[in-house]
Amino acid sequence: MTSKGSVHRAVDPGSPPALTRPEAAELAALREAAERDLPVDTSEIAPLDDAFWRAARRNPFFRPVKQQVTVRLDADVLAWLRAAGPGYQTRLNEVLRDAMLRDGGSQGR
Repeated sequence: MTSKGSVHRAVDPGSPPALTRPEAAELAALREAAERDLPVDTSEIAPLDDAFWRAARRNPFFRPVKQQVTVRLDADVLAWLRAAGPGYQTRLNEVLRDAMLRDGGSQGR
């Protein structure tokens, strides 16, 4: 339902409407300004010291890409993983990720 007096326009992203003179001038000025010339206020940003990074945690919404593989494990290792109940593959992935991070690797991320 449309309101009386409303204006509806369809815009084709392939051919946007022409810029006004002030818009074109503003874009040209921004293009010419080097990043060093733009005012940047970082006074409210806390320093990211070692304590910050030690307390940092992976984004809970991050989901790494999984890849299906076949792995041959010793029976006792598999029994240990399965002994804690469902989710043994997730536990195996956590054990391997911890080892990878201790080794200083992060190639899979």
